[in-house]
Amino acid sequence: MIEQELQNIEKIYDLLINFFVNYSFQVIGAFIILIAGMIVSRWISRLLLAFFKRRNVDVTLAHFLANVAKIIVLVIFIVIALGKFGISVAPFVAAIGAVAFGASIALQGPVSNYGAGISIILTRLFRVGDTIKVHEYYGVVHEIKLANTTLETEDGEHIIIPNKKVVGEVLTNSFTAKVVESSVGVAYSSDPEQVINIIKELLAQQPEVVKTPDPQVGIEAFGDSSINIGLRYWIPTQQYYKVQYTINLAIFKALQENKIEIPFPQREVRILGDQQL
Repeated sequence: MIEQELQNIEKIYDLLINFFVNYSFQVIGAFIILIAGMIVSRWISRLLLAFFKRRNVDVTLAHFLANVAKIIVLVIFIVIALGKFGISVAPFVAAIGAVAFGASIALQGPVSNYGAGISIILTRLFRVGDTIKVHEYYGVVHEIKLANTTLETEDGEHIIIPNKKVVGEVLTNSFTAKVVESSVGVAYSSDPEQVINIIKELLAQQPEVVKTPDPQVGIEAFGDSSINIGLRYWIPTQQYYKVQYTINLAIFKALQENKIEIPFPQREVRILGDQQL
């Protein structure tokens, strides 16, 4: 019994000796290749991060791409190291491809969100601070991540939208300012040029109104009982309704102070003969 165990140990010892004699250089070479792969992959990752930082690329995207490049370089060096032992890497490549394909199907939702996030950041569809509308959702872009985009409404609420719901859909980008289109009716006895000048001066005095492009004020239409003065001006989207309502009140007060009548529809009723209402 003891002799048999000694023989087994001797066989194992002989196998180890033969392995190191025959494959010592391959083992050392593979080890050196792996060490070199780790060094090169880290160097490339740092180089990419520095490059992205100079180009002001989104931090999340920069780290994601740098890590992907690092993994790809490591895989290449591992394949080269396996080749030192004469091992065919084709089965490994096929297995990795099958696993990746299965994972992409199983995680189609989350993965598609990340892909859409990369597309948003690379194509610069919108940036933080822009005001966008996707479907029925509207607000200022508060944060852009790989998986989702956060909008902030005028009420301070945060709306988190998966990026796959943004890419490929109809997107309205108002950037940092949005146009206000409005009108006010004045009596036909009023001087329209005076009204236009009053509104222009009032808009010029409002600090929230964007100076470029210039506000546009003029006669929009001739109504049944009023001359309709149209006005278009741009204000910050983050305070869109608040500023618009403030300016509407200011216009009303300015017209009152200048004795300019804002008419209301009037109807003339005639009674024929002895008919009674």
